[in-house]
Amino acid sequence: MASPGRRGPLVHRTVHHAAYLLLGGVVAFFLGNGITQWAWDYYRSSPTPVYCLLSNYISDLGAIHCGSFSGRYVCSPGHLVFGGFIVLMGLCLLLAAPLLKTAFAARRSRTIGLGLFGVAGIGAMGVGFFPEDFIPPVHVASAVLAFAGSNLAIIVLAFAMMRDTRWDGYRLFSVVCGLVGLVALILLGVRAWGPLEAGGMERLIVAPVLLWATVVGVHLARIPTFSAPSVDPTSG
Repeated sequence: MASPGRRGPLVHRTVHHAAYLLLGGVVAFFLGNGITQWAWDYYRSSPTPVYCLLSNYISDLGAIHCGSFSGRYVCSPGHLVFGGFIVLMGLCLLLAAPLLKTAFAARRSRTIGLGLFGVAGIGAMGVGFFPEDFIPPVHVASAVLAFAGSNLAIIVLAFAMMRDTRWDGYRLFSVVCGLVGLVALILLGVRAWGPLEAGGMERLIVAPVLLWATVVGVHLARIPTFSAPSVDPTSG
């Protein structure tokens, strides 16, 4: 039973490990993008344009070759850095998924939501291992798994948060984050990106997931833990 002042059951200590993995995945994404964007602009030469957050896809940073790709001229000297950090981000998601179990009540939505997070992690790793100009179909499929899996996972996990005081204030936030990402994914798929352009719309898919992982990661890292692995206070 929770002590006075604590809201809801505790979580197993592995949830803290998952929280750090979520936060680590966010850091990996920004490091991979930031370092590779800097290398793109610092080492670029004609005819390579300056990397643009609106007109360039995120995956342009991982392109192996310099040249025209789908109507864009891409040249990313730091593509290995980008790919490595994206693989690391995917691995963080994949490892975090099973460790998050006791952060949610024992419901089917928990199983589905965490499974989707694992799928998203595999997709992100695929994006890193298969750049956009190396077996493009595999890259696209991996990106769809990462984008759709992560945003769907957030929405499903919002249902796993029901009637759980540990998640007060996070349910609506989760639904909104997931819906924004899914709508952006659909708009990108039908090429209806408007003034955001392709790169901006793609970032609107990823941004809610990064925000959710940051907010939830900090929240979970602060919840008190129990240490007995055989006890699950969310069951029953």
